[in-house]
Amino acid sequence: MARRGENVYKRKDGRWEGRVLGKDGKYRYFYATSYRQVKEKIKNASEQQAVRQVPKNTGAAELFDTWVRQVQPQVKPTTFENYESCIRRYVIPFFEQAPNKTISVKTVTAFVQHIEGTVSLSPTTKKKILTIFKTALRAGLKSMPQRAAILEAVVLPKTETKEVQVFSMAEQRQIETAVYQTTDTRALGIVLCFYTGIRLGELCALRWGDIDLEAGTMNICRTVSRTRCFEPGGPKTMLLVGSPKSRKSARKIPLPAFLLQLIQQHWRNVPDHYYVVSGKEVPIDPRSYEKIYKNVLSFAGVKDRKFHAIRHTFATRALELGVDIKTISEILGHSGVSVTLNIYAHSMLEQKKKAIDKFNQMHVMHMEFAPFVGMNSALNMPKECEVRRAQ
Repeated sequence: MARRGENVYKRKDGRWEGRVLGKDGKYRYFYATSYRQVKEKIKNASEQQAVRQVPKNTGAAELFDTWVRQVQPQVKPTTFENYESCIRRYVIPFFEQAPNKTISVKTVTAFVQHIEGTVSLSPTTKKKILTIFKTALRAGLKSMPQRAAILEAVVLPKTETKEVQVFSMAEQRQIETAVYQTTDTRALGIVLCFYTGIRLGELCALRWGDIDLEAGTMNICRTVSRTRCFEPGGPKTMLLVGSPKSRKSARKIPLPAFLLQLIQQHWRNVPDHYYVVSGKEVPIDPRSYEKIYKNVLSFAGVKDRKFHAIRHTFATRALELGVDIKTISEILGHSGVSVTLNIYAHSMLEQKKKAIDKFNQMHVMHMEFAPFVGMNSALNMPKECEVRRAQ
């Protein structure tokens, strides 16, 4: 039986058969003794076809141009925007120059050095460019003998983890007070973020149907982003409602009781498909909501910070309250606990200090004698030891 969305079947003779529709309108058939083997054959054939689509004498710049066009239907629009920008702005111009028209260990090393030596680029941007560059090389050089050596030449720079921006407890209190005082009810989304840690795009994409008042939970299953439009004749940018950042970003978050009461006060029989923040059938633009956020900060008299600082504040408060790191990671929708640990290492240090303080309290309360009691003040040794040394 075929799996959903796939042309792979188990035949009556026990073999597995897969078919793929080619550009010529004809099907290609693949056979194996297991489902996995058929899928592997289909994947290998697809990769070989992609390599064959690039002429043998294709220059480096043309190869990267071909890759960025081929990858467009395979990734999210926001991801493709990053790919397209890096390849066309940095990679292709470099490999269009006379000494760099072919891909070799020498030219790839030269490109890496060029990016690392560009003072105007931040360490984070340099790492992003080289990561995308390496991804393009890995896909475009599948049949090249020197592929392994070329990929090894792309060494990603190490970036230091900066301490995240966090609102203090006093600042959070000022912001929440400002939200309740404003006449713009859309600002209530800021309070929702302070107590759930959701991202700005996830807040803008939240629908009333995603909130279960009986269960007291909120379902995060989409995000909103403003991205470039690559359709000919279309607008420069478009508002895109798509899937969350990663598989782990799709999650269900329990809501505190006071937030459920706040939501019920603004329920007013709104249809499930309406968006919570905009109150309409279409979501609010994240850039427009950032303006609302900036106005609230100004009204509260709090120093300007990025909207993402609210997410960092939620995680920091959770650590301060003793919530375990695994739970925090799942609520935030991180791909793994290691991501959470790396981002909030500074907060974890404070938790470690508090843990060690508890050992100190235990020692003071339960140990029978204090350190160095009965020790000789001159030699810092017990008296009996002093006698033995004298003998």
